[in-house]
Amino acid sequence: MPPLILALVGSNGAGKTTILKILGGKHMVEPHMVRILGRSAFHDTALTSSGDLSYLGGEWKREVAFAGFEVAIQMDVSAEKMIYGVAGIDPQRRDELIKVLDINLSWRMHKVSDGQRRRVQICMGLLKPFKVLLLDEITVDLDVLARADLLKFLRKECEERGATIIYATHIFDGLENWPSHIVYVAHGKLQLAMPMDKVKEISKLSLMRTVESWLRKERDEERKRRKERKACGLPEFEKQIEGSRVTGDPARAATRALNNGWAAGRLNSTIAGEENFVLSSNRVLR
Repeated sequence: MPPLILALVGSNGAGKTTILKILGGKHMVEPHMVRILGRSAFHDTALTSSGDLSYLGGEWKREVAFAGFEVAIQMDVSAEKMIYGVAGIDPQRRDELIKVLDINLSWRMHKVSDGQRRRVQICMGLLKPFKVLLLDEITVDLDVLARADLLKFLRKECEERGATIIYATHIFDGLENWPSHIVYVAHGKLQLAMPMDKVKEISKLSLMRTVESWLRKERDEERKRRKERKACGLPEFEKQIEGSRVTGDPARAATRALNNGWAAGRLNSTIAGEENFVLSSNRVLR
């Protein structure tokens, strides 16, 4: 079976991380809206606990009471204790991952660099054989050698076990022949999805230059829209609604928020003949 590896690309804020988190069961949606291996990732927790669906993304952080959110993992514990502490793992697979990621089992987690901490995170996330793997810019802290070895290992997983990988990234070094398909999103919507071979036929450029051309075109179009809206002199909220009408988003186009005065429990204006748009979570449909 040919490997199914999707490179998910797009500008910052396009919705790549949101897509991966929905697929990975990190955000709740209706069970029928997103299905992974025929199941809902959010509602069927066995899908992730079994390792069939694996999500790796973001910094390896935790929340600490009275200290703050997103605190980096800095416990005084060895990499060996963390990796070997995962039960029910194939020893051969564990040893292979330790070798691929070049992990020193004597590393103390409160003393290692960001890249070394990331290697341990990736190792632990891949200990269980996956059927679907979601990667959100997971190689950003890795050096060139570690990244190349990891990509080689992941491709082998897809070729030998028929697994599927969706990899969101802004780093295209070494990706020319790695993904089988490319998916491009912009403004939270799918713009393009096609095999890499077809992309190469159409573009004739490197992957990085091809994606760069898409993003530059997207940025120029957005700047043009902002300029046109500014020239119309519309209030900011009306600009958003007008943009929604142009893009065919009926939900946003029908959105209307009301505010004025301080009448408890009311959304309507308390000032006769006045109506004002506000940025709030209180929205009323026309």
